Amino acid sequence: MAVPMKTTNGNRKLILDVDTGIDDALALAYLASFNNIEILGVIGTYGNVAADTAVYNTAYVLERLGFRNVPVLRGSTRPSWAASFIPDAGCAQFHGTDGLGGFGPAVGSPAVACVSDSGETDIWKSDSAPYVSDSAESDIQSTTNTVYASDSGESDIPGTLSTTYVSDSGESDTRVRRGLISVGGYDVHDPHANPAADSFSLSFTTCDGAAHSPALPEGVRFIVDMVRKYGSDVTVVATGPLTDVDAALTAAPEIASKLRLVMMGGTLTQEGNCWDTTAETNIIQDPEAADRVFHSEADTTMVGLDVTHQCLLGRAATAGWRGTELGDFLADMADFSIEANAKADARLFAKGMPLHDPLAAAVAIDPGLVGCFDLPMKVETQTGDFHGTRGRTIGDPAGLIDPSAPRVHVALTVDHDRFVADFAHRIAHMVAARA
Repeated sequence: MAVPMKTTNGNRKLILDVDTGIDDALALAYLASFNNIEILGVIGTYGNVAADTAVYNTAYVLERLGFRNVPVLRGSTRPSWAASFIPDAGCAQFHGTDGLGGFGPAVGSPAVACVSDSGETDIWKSDSAPYVSDSAESDIQSTTNTVYASDSGESDIPGTLSTTYVSDSGESDTRVRRGLISVGGYDVHDPHANPAADSFSLSFTTCDGAAHSPALPEGVRFIVDMVRKYGSDVTVVATGPLTDVDAALTAAPEIASKLRLVMMGGTLTQEGNCWDTTAETNIIQDPEAADRVFHSEADTTMVGLDVTHQCLLGRAATAGWRGTELGDFLADMADFSIEANAKADARLFAKGMPLHDPLAAAVAIDPGLVGCFDLPMKVETQTGDFHGTRGRTIGDPAGLIDPSAPRVHVALTVDHDRFVADFAHRIAHMVAARA
């Protein structure tokens, strides 16, 4: 069981790794209600939306919340297994094509100012260029191409691509990525690949040679730097795919024993929320990365569907937020999700939307909200006979007979009534205080 985080100054230090859709935004709002939380930075990665959209949405939400000085950084733009990424129509169903239910920054609106860890201001737009670090080296050292996926699913992506990550020790980790477009975790040729509207064309990057090591995304470097600086005094809260966390552990293996991670994703005791009802969305987008994280020495707490499906937010709660500009904004997003979930599965969500990402954020603050079972875990990366189903999160039989194998704190029970009531109350109090 994970223990409450203690820091030298009394504040809880957090790094958030988000793919900002609606529940990510609500998690940010929930954290804004605490006066003893220090958000060191927020990383926008691909998942519910494209990475640049996640960065833009994150900056927009933080600005609405009054946190203009929190650094917003770009994370990975694609899974470790793919050459590029297209948002999935399933995510658009629950989050809208903009990720915020249609209530995000309007097209053509003024750019949102984001302050990086260097203290300099970067202006992010929906068509922003790759971030350039203080060393003047671009995070994306590559050739940019535009690929058009036809209705037949054909594309001009080459067969394989290699990416070499070099750690501080000088050791390299070369991973061969399939030359495929990831459509919400499925390759473009998979019958379950269902891209969101207007996402058949995209810009993506390809490595210009296996011997060339691309610079890590600024969000990945930020994780490495902050864990080195604060150790277990900082908690990484990942509410999207685990690509960034995996890349950080690959680049700096020595941080694994210091990394405290609370992740939203996976499921152990019930069906998933993807096409095959086995996998969970965040995991299916990069199963290889999740599997590597599970097998690392990181202190990992898995907050999956086992507990998030028990924490339902209804319209009675969101009605209590209304009456201010900020409160209406948060209520509008939540009501969009409440309606979308009810339409998708009234059997499960007639009472409201599941608070996936807010619960993960809450567990980072108060681990006592959940009861955990410590289990060696793995993620299936293939589908077929004697391979299981890709994206499934399950106990690792090899780890069960090895007492030294890493254990994951798998949340299986939750004090749902206490959490949902506290969540709704804190949001209501926070928006009233900011009126």
